[in-house]
Amino acid sequence: MVLGLDPDPAALGPEAGAGSDPGERAADAVTEHCAALIAAAGPACVAVKLQLACFERLGAAGWDAAARTVAAARDAGLLAIADGKRGDVPVTAAAYGQALVGTTETPWGDVSGLGADAFTANPLLGGDALEPLIGAAAAAGAGIFVLVRTSNPGAADLLDLPAPDRPLHERLAEIVAERAGRLAGESGLSGVGAVVGATEPRYLPRMRELMPSAVFLLPGVGAQGGRPEDLAPAWGDHRASALVAASRSIASAGDPAAAAEALRTRVWEAAGGEQGLP
Repeated sequence: MVLGLDPDPAALGPEAGAGSDPGERAADAVTEHCAALIAAAGPACVAVKLQLACFERLGAAGWDAAARTVAAARDAGLLAIADGKRGDVPVTAAAYGQALVGTTETPWGDVSGLGADAFTANPLLGGDALEPLIGAAAAAGAGIFVLVRTSNPGAADLLDLPAPDRPLHERLAEIVAERAGRLAGESGLSGVGAVVGATEPRYLPRMRELMPSAVFLLPGVGAQGGRPEDLAPAWGDHRASALVAASRSIASAGDPAAAAEALRTRVWEAAGGEQGLP
């Protein structure tokens, strides 16, 4: 399971944070909030997913808060996924890869980026724009989750349209599958994964058929209406892997630790854990 971190500084108490600069104080409060959630819910999770926009809106201090949150996740033994849905022409895509998982060469020495373990990417600019992002992930030993069929209702406006003889999301799934070998692991799974929304489980059997070695990142459980009990096809024959992400349903709970553990149990059962599967 993945703990989604979508911090809203406006919802944090005015006593949070320290210092006089609003940006730095908000960033400190966000960092403390995320660290508390990691401490509480982390034991039920394998990773955290940072919604980068929620950090970046705080300016330079927000980027520092994201880096500190990645470090807190690492200290807790969790992976960190940077959810920024990056995608651009190849030269800019390469810069995004450096920013999220790599380093940048300068005359004064290499500068480290965020240092995430994986990130989300938008493939709608095509394969040549995706290649630098996959290359950055390969160089860093990181993973990439490509948007295939997202969880928001408006996804149907585009991703379900014929392209030309099948839904666009199926063509995007094929793009993921075609690149799976670039980040193939010993287990048979690939570091080229796919974002597939938990709010439309009817697509999961076909998605798993098209992307047998992709790790699925499944957002939309909880506040958006997705249910773990509907997600069994994401694991296919139980040799595949899927990560269920939940944000508000845990962060807003009175007891985040209990909420995370309860959701973890439901996910485990949906994946076949009650049959002794790993």
